[in-house]
Amino acid sequence: MTIARTALQAIWQDAGLPPDALADASLEGNDPIFPSSFAVGAAAQSTIAAAALAACELGHARGTPRQQVALDMAHAAAECTGWFSLDGQAPEVWDPISGLYACADGHVRIHANFAHHRAGALRLLGLDPDVAVRADAETALQTWRALDFEQAAADKGLVASALRSFAQWDATPQGQAVAAQPLYTIERIGDAPPMALPPLNAQHRPLSGIRVLDLTRVLAGPVGGKALAAYGADVMLVNSPNLPNIAAIADTSRGKLSTHIDLRTRAGQADLQRLVADAHVFVQGYRPGGVAELGFGPQALAQARPGIVAVSLSAYGTQGPWAGRRGFDSLVQTAMGFNQAEGEAFGHAGKPRPLPMQILDEATGYLMAFGAAAALWRQQREGGSWLVRVSLAQTGHWLRSLGRVQMNAQQLAARPDIEPFLVTTPSGFGELRALRHSARLSRTPAAWTRPSMPPGTHSPVWP
Repeated sequence: MTIARTALQAIWQDAGLPPDALADASLEGNDPIFPSSFAVGAAAQSTIAAAALAACELGHARGTPRQQVALDMAHAAAECTGWFSLDGQAPEVWDPISGLYACADGHVRIHANFAHHRAGALRLLGLDPDVAVRADAETALQTWRALDFEQAAADKGLVASALRSFAQWDATPQGQAVAAQPLYTIERIGDAPPMALPPLNAQHRPLSGIRVLDLTRVLAGPVGGKALAAYGADVMLVNSPNLPNIAAIADTSRGKLSTHIDLRTRAGQADLQRLVADAHVFVQGYRPGGVAELGFGPQALAQARPGIVAVSLSAYGTQGPWAGRRGFDSLVQTAMGFNQAEGEAFGHAGKPRPLPMQILDEATGYLMAFGAAAALWRQQREGGSWLVRVSLAQTGHWLRSLGRVQMNAQQLAARPDIEPFLVTTPSGFGELRALRHSARLSRTPAAWTRPSMPPGTHSPVWP
């Protein structure tokens, strides 16, 4: 049995889904696909397969026949690169200040893609955000110890991580807390009868009629919402008009409605409450406790909409001293030991190396889609309101458990051609060239029937 097949089986069984449905999944290919000493292809393939198969199993529970789900690992891994272009130009992914820096005793990684995080990090270094360049940050960080800068940044609500080895991460209280948690949790949080879902026929995609509120921005949450949209759900992306977005929104908004709601206002809260009243799934990826403070935590949702499935994303999980800490894929990779281990695998022990894609984000996003569909399946059988929890760090711990990949010199330097998996479509951002979805559903192919549109394009009203 392949690594990906074993991983899919474990993901599936831990959710209590029917074991016989696994026979409908066909997984092709093996690592290495991209140059990495980690099983990133298997992580991509198994989580996408889990999401697609769970959507199909929910469709089966709604009265339609099961269908085959096939995935080629090369396509799945390519999809998890998140590559896209607009009008022929691939946007710059990273702010110049983002990246890994040498410190007095090690390295730290700064995430500066949002202007307020960039400005905050530069001010912490004693620099003027309006004039400072990367060389200034490099010089300033030479006087800092890595762990001191990491803690000082966290104290100010900024995002930076010290570089650790696996052994160093494992010795931290947070590393031990993450290791003690499962990959994901699906928990019943209230009583409710099974929801009456819209009628479904065999020609409808399996999530047709399912309404999903997507309150996420970077990157795992939007990927999860995009997957649910591909399988037929009506996904409404809810953005604040006061917060920035990253360029990837042009890709991750495919298939979604996109509205603006300001939850700091009574009118905005009323708009969201109206949407919740008819929603089946509520997905959020803001800082821990942020949405709950505004009245939309899991328990409040279960009271307002009995039977709802809430899906919650965090960086470091719900346990341990970092449970409230902000984080992004690149930072979690650095903190948990992946960058150090990858550098060593490539023969450069003193030169840390990132994974070849944001696989913690991508795999976590597909686990969010899987968890939503699996919890809805259980809701149909058992009733109740449900809470799904995932985190980037728990996904990282799982990725590490998949084992290491041996590569020869040619594979170390190889990077596969993603061109066969690209498709060009119109969007509200320009001509979008991006990856086709990699899960092949035998009867109702996955598709994004709505073009990606800028935030605020649609009214906060279900179709």
